[in-house]
Amino acid sequence: MSQVMDFDSLRRAMADNYEQPEGPARNARAEQLLVEAEKLNIPLAVIEALGHQLKVYNYSSEKDKMFVPFARLLRMWDERPEDFDAYETHTLHWVFKWMSAGMLGQPHIPLASMEKWLGEMEHRYRLAGHSERAVRSAEFNIAAHVGDLERADRAYAAWLAADRDDMADCQACELHDQGWWQAHKRDDEQALHLWRPVLEGEHVCAHEPHAVLASSLLPLLRLGRLDEARAHHLRGFRLVRAMESMRSAYADHVEFCALSGNEARGLELLAERPAYFTGSGEPRSKLDFLAVTALLMDRLVERGFADQAVPGPAGREWTARELAVHAREEALAFAARFDARNGTSYVSEGTRERMDRRPLVERLPLGVRTARPAPVPTPPPAAPAQERDLPDLLAEARRLSRALHPGSLDAWAAVARAAEGRELDVRDRADLVDHEAMSRGPEGVELFERAAELYAEAGDPGEALAARARGAFVRALTGQAVEALETVTGLREQALALFEADRTGVRQTASVLVGRARILTHRLREGEASAAAAEEAARELLAFAGPHTAEVRLAYRAAEAKALLGELAVHAGDVEGGARLLAQAAEEYVAAGLPWFAVEHEVRLSRISRQLGDAETAQDAAGAALEHGRDHLEPAVQAQLRLELAEALGASGAFAQAAEHALEAAHWADEAGEATTLGAWARHQLGGFLLREGRFAEAAEVLESALPDLTAETHGDGAIVQTQWWLGDCLTELGEHRAAAEQWLRAAELARHWPEQRDHAMLAHLAAEALGRAELPAEADRAYARAVDLWRELGNTHGLVRGLRARAWLAADEDAGLGAARELMAEAARECASAAAAAEDTEARDRLTGELGHSQRQFGEVIARSVGDGADEEAVRTAFTEALTHITEAIAAFASLGADALDARTGAELAAGRLEADLGRPDAASARARAVLSAYENADGDETARARRAEAERMLELMQANRQR
Repeated sequence: MSQVMDFDSLRRAMADNYEQPEGPARNARAEQLLVEAEKLNIPLAVIEALGHQLKVYNYSSEKDKMFVPFARLLRMWDERPEDFDAYETHTLHWVFKWMSAGMLGQPHIPLASMEKWLGEMEHRYRLAGHSERAVRSAEFNIAAHVGDLERADRAYAAWLAADRDDMADCQACELHDQGWWQAHKRDDEQALHLWRPVLEGEHVCAHEPHAVLASSLLPLLRLGRLDEARAHHLRGFRLVRAMESMRSAYADHVEFCALSGNEARGLELLAERPAYFTGSGEPRSKLDFLAVTALLMDRLVERGFADQAVPGPAGREWTARELAVHAREEALAFAARFDARNGTSYVSEGTRERMDRRPLVERLPLGVRTARPAPVPTPPPAAPAQERDLPDLLAEARRLSRALHPGSLDAWAAVARAAEGRELDVRDRADLVDHEAMSRGPEGVELFERAAELYAEAGDPGEALAARARGAFVRALTGQAVEALETVTGLREQALALFEADRTGVRQTASVLVGRARILTHRLREGEASAAAAEEAARELLAFAGPHTAEVRLAYRAAEAKALLGELAVHAGDVEGGARLLAQAAEEYVAAGLPWFAVEHEVRLSRISRQLGDAETAQDAAGAALEHGRDHLEPAVQAQLRLELAEALGASGAFAQAAEHALEAAHWADEAGEATTLGAWARHQLGGFLLREGRFAEAAEVLESALPDLTAETHGDGAIVQTQWWLGDCLTELGEHRAAAEQWLRAAELARHWPEQRDHAMLAHLAAEALGRAELPAEADRAYARAVDLWRELGNTHGLVRGLRARAWLAADEDAGLGAARELMAEAARECASAAAAAEDTEARDRLTGELGHSQRQFGEVIARSVGDGADEEAVRTAFTEALTHITEAIAAFASLGADALDARTGAELAAGRLEADLGRPDAASARARAVLSAYENADGDETARARRAEAERMLELMQANRQR
């Protein structure tokens, strides 16, 4: 620094520095400011600078630097206590606690020195008249650390019995430590009971609930309260992420990941904090971090990821196996240093126990996106000791086929493997080839033809026709619909002829008929066939199979015919009739013992019901689809079903249940390898549901996780804008106003290209409000100006005048900004009056009149608040008189609206009364107060009415007292 600071500048610089992020940069600035303080030759300046140094060291990874400035402070106190003001005297005694805790974390400080220091603290607290509560808390921490559990229990009891005074830790910090002790003794329920006031926000501080959320993770997992554990991780990690001093709490989150099947998330946490591997200023928290790193690496090795590249100490690359060994050795070395100091083996025992913990849940979905470790190649499973013989496999495959079971294709694949190099009779070969064709999808067309030849050779011409019909449907799906329809039409004629000649059965004939109905319905969807032809084919199938539903395969055909008719009804515009048919088809599948076939139609029914506004049916159908498909569906389909149910529940306002299913959808999408597509959409929905539940921190984590994967091509730019909008809402609730503004501005940039500009205007307005709350007035004004222009173009007077008023307030806060503020407020009032005069209906006119009232009242307030402390009496009188004119106009506007604007009118009356009083007009002020009391004479006693009456009565009393002077 080129010139010496004065004391006030030094204090401002220290205050500014304390607001900076924790870490070495802030600490270095504090050291620099101490040098500046010493130049002033003012003892209190040095005392305050040393106190500032202590604070930033304590809340950083360089806690070992605290002892030197504290020793200097203590010496200054002993030599000249009169140099300390009341605040610094209090701070000096407060910091004794930091020294005691800091010594525990430094294994080179002897235990005898800590005990001596505890005695010194007790002596000085007694001299200063402080309670022993903080001293007993410090004693408890020493005893708990070294493993003297009897002494710890005694100190704990004495701590709680002592009076709370201004030297006691804040209640949030005390409850954290008390709960930690209960959890350490495995009384998890009591720990969570003690932590409840902190978790619910009743007691908070700079580092709480951060630490409580972290400490609660293991107890919640042990108790099986998994939803709470997930929520505490998402909420708590967001709080500790940027706080360098909270390495132990950060370690708790890594441990949670290792114990809940979220190893990939744990790796991401390690990668975010590389300095935690090397920071040496607080060995105790480094021990915590190394121990959970070893735990996480052991889990990866156990799961087959030993050679996975992982983040570790700088200077080299690490595999999970290598870091597991290194972290364990380092952790045990630190533990041994503590034990050597303490004269016990307690720290090493606890460290080994922590590193050797077993997972408490196989996999707890978190809803956030993680980059999963690279898959480990696995050798093919060893052959079982005794293979099932071919006849058994054939019998099992035929049993599953007759039952139309989803596992039938796998069963026939097992037959194929067992039959390699062996002779099968022609019927067995026909069935084998037919099922292989089914498993091949578009590539199975030729195999269906081969299966038909084999069925014919086996003497089953009807099944041969059915195989060809299956092949024709596959061709229709691959762009050969015309040829497929010609083929299946001929096959139908042949099948019906065979049936009439008693040369084939109902099942084989129905298999041909369903092929024709499917192809015609497919062509209708493609716009290439008539609805009448498709409906005729479906009805023919239903009439043919319907009388034979006692046989499961024909019950299947009849149900499918109803489902096809349902789809055709929806296509024709009879949505309600289609929904009924789809519901009947699903019921018939379930009644036939084929619930897995109902799933597709239940999903369709759910979507149609939502369109019809039938929330109950939508939820029931989606829930039934999930239940019926749970045991038979691939992960991607599981994700889709969960998401369908989530959306149905969300549409009815059941956001908590919707969030549960969206969470599961995200998990299954990740398992299916669709994290960036279906998974991103599920996270988008999950974040929205959590936001509606008021779970803002969790929602923010999920939405931030979704955003990188959402693309306009896959999900649409509307999904991106909505996600950013929701994220801005969350960040606002969390007090992160600048970050909220950034999200809303990004969303506004996307929305500016949309044909309809209301969202663009709203997002610009929201961003402006957030920038204002972030104390960035110039940026806020630019955003408001953008919003004002958009509202004007849209003809939205309400948005326009609110933007103008906001700009006026910003201008008023600027030096010499009253002129601009006055112009903006006047413009807002003109816009309201003009729009109200032009309004065509009473409701719109009344809303605009109300807006005019608010504009005039705020106009008056801007004028009144423009008077500075040093203004002369005439300037004050002029400003207050002008302000009163505007507020009187506001009262008139509100009064014209009658009872609907009662509260707004009385609020303005009281504001006017205060101005009348300041202008020396007690009678006018009293009249304003009496008007308020009269307005509420017959009103219900709600909170606003009570408050207004109380203020009016105080005003009357004050005016009466002024008259009597």
